Amino acid sequence: MAKRTVIEAPAPGPTTGIKRRLGVVVVDPLPVVRAGLAMLIEDRPDMEVLAEAGTAEEGMEAIQRLRRSRVVVLVGLGLRGDHDAFWLIRAVRERFPSHAILGCGANADPTDISRALFVGADGFVDKNIDPITFLQSLRRAADHEMVLAGPAPGAVGRIAEGIDLRRDVETRLTEREREVLVVAAEGLTAREIAVRLGVRERTVTTHLARIYGKLGVGSRLAAIRMATRSGLVSAGARE
Repeated sequence: MAKRTVIEAPAPGPTTGIKRRLGVVVVDPLPVVRAGLAMLIEDRPDMEVLAEAGTAEEGMEAIQRLRRSRVVVLVGLGLRGDHDAFWLIRAVRERFPSHAILGCGANADPTDISRALFVGADGFVDKNIDPITFLQSLRRAADHEMVLAGPAPGAVGRIAEGIDLRRDVETRLTEREREVLVVAAEGLTAREIAVRLGVRERTVTTHLARIYGKLGVGSRLAAIRMATRSGLVSAGARE
């Protein structure tokens, strides 16, 4: 009887050469924008969309369910409400420090960009840039690079100034004083601010006086303008 030849299968080789695709979470209030970004990202063999969300709360819930370490969170700066884009950026940075975070917008105000960077974003990409640059920005952010893709050259200086101004304002004011200033920017009277915050009206006027002194201004209007330039309050706040 002929001897049967047994061919042994080679031992499994190392899998270090296999690189998992870059995971991206897209959070933007506009469905058509989310769909377009998802199509662009999914078209690349080295990327995949892990989740899409239309609000900051939905985005945070989706991120919490992920079990991935190499993730880029793309946050549309158009997210508004109590939990806006800046709330989401700060929350992700605090809870998931290894994730890369990019703010995203079309012709965004430099103040909003500087605010996003201040609260924890790794960069910003403008929706008007070409697709190749956009995708490269995602890869660079995942590799822990600082990314500013799209803002006009003249806006970069304003973005840096905004970061410095916000740091200065936040350093000077206490948390309660910042809270009073944010509410005051809505155009409320001292009495209305007191009701909103659950304090006495005299307490509010005392806080406002201290705010003016610390910021070196003489009126609520001037304080709100400084807070707006720093990004502490929305540019749409009433003066």
